[in-house]
Amino acid sequence: MKLNDFIFRLSLCEHLGAVNQLKIIRAKIASPEAALATLLKAASISLQQGQAILNQWSSPELDRRVRLNQAVPHILITDEAYPAALKESYGAPTVLYYRGNRELLTTQMLAVVGARQMSSYGQMVMDQLLPPVIYAGITIVSGLARGVDGYSHHIAIDHAGKTIAVIGTGLDRFYPREHRQLMRQMMQSQLVLTEYPLGTPPLASHFPARNRIIAGLCQSCLVVEGRQRSGSLITANLALQENRNVLAVPGAINHELSTGCNELIAEGAKPILRALDILEEFT
Repeated sequence: MKLNDFIFRLSLCEHLGAVNQLKIIRAKIASPEAALATLLKAASISLQQGQAILNQWSSPELDRRVRLNQAVPHILITDEAYPAALKESYGAPTVLYYRGNRELLTTQMLAVVGARQMSSYGQMVMDQLLPPVIYAGITIVSGLARGVDGYSHHIAIDHAGKTIAVIGTGLDRFYPREHRQLMRQMMQSQLVLTEYPLGTPPLASHFPARNRIIAGLCQSCLVVEGRQRSGSLITANLALQENRNVLAVPGAINHELSTGCNELIAEGAKPILRALDILEEFT
């Protein structure tokens, strides 16, 4: 079996996460039996899970999934087109499925994350801060969620800029439903990325996992609004772990959507008061 075929098949095995997939690939293991032995030796996987993987490896169902998903445009972690910064991050996805212009992966990227219940203040801040960044040729990366994520994509498109959406479903699922048209538009003229194969639904666990891709792709991560314990802060912390610059928009101390940003600033994140504060991170 060719290495690319082995990697693609490996990526579709259930019970085997990205970290263990990378262990197998980096060890240049050439068979599932050897892979199982290595994983068991490293105590990364249970005997029961390992046997389930071996049973699945040669199953007709896995054959079907491989055929179906190999027809989708994709980038393997061993391909030259795979983003270098993401490849170096923890738990980098083995496969990135995409629709749209994959050349956007070679550009400078600013992650923009924030509250799903975006306030009028958050919207005003983004209208003020993002257009100069977009005009400077920087690509906006976000998660296509409600609120700040979706609005950041819209601003990029409305200002003839570049934007990438990282989603937590297969490319054939539209989530949230109200972003169906936005996602279709981005598949045509921008870029939509996912690590999940076709048919994958929007499970809650997929969105924190998606956040690590956003953090891994960007050079800097801007948090616009976020509660004290929110997905936005998860992304910011992941960005910190990957040595990315974390930027935060300060807000009123009595507004819960500003709590997360204010605490990030207190812990050392750069406060963003104007677009130039962001642009300085890309010079």
